[in-house]
Amino acid sequence: MSKAKNLQTGHVGLNVTNLDRSLAFYREVFDFEVMAEGKEDGRRWAFLGRDNRLLVTLWQQSEGTFAADRPGLHHLSFQVDTVEEVKATEEALRTLGAEFTYDGVVPHGESASSGGIFFTDPDGTRLEIYAPTGADPAAAPTAGAPTCGFF
Repeated sequence: MSKAKNLQTGHVGLNVTNLDRSLAFYREVFDFEVMAEGKEDGRRWAFLGRDNRLLVTLWQQSEGTFAADRPGLHHLSFQVDTVEEVKATEEALRTLGAEFTYDGVVPHGESASSGGIFFTDPDGTRLEIYAPTGADPAAAPTAGAPTCGFF
């Protein structure tokens, strides 16, 4: 018997190097609202969400950039309803000068209809936005790998 019947992901906390820069990025890309914010020197943080639901917390307590070769977060993924929303987000990201892993929407697997875009935030944290359907059937970015554009 399960100890927690209705287990679901709550929120994801991310370390950032510059809270102001990350706040601007996450608000622009994901249309998050700031639910709470700590502005005390040495203890800056922000709680971000939508419709009173906390989704991401940012903590200004790190230096350097995200290290994909270290234990910890692999990537953070968000699902949207349509591939058109994925493409609209891609355009916003291009305006911001975001770095993409692949060009355009890529399928999750060989000839899959789910797919998305794979990019990084200002600190190099790997992010994905995908839709469950609407991706053009094509070769996956990493043949034979799990259904993710960051292998």
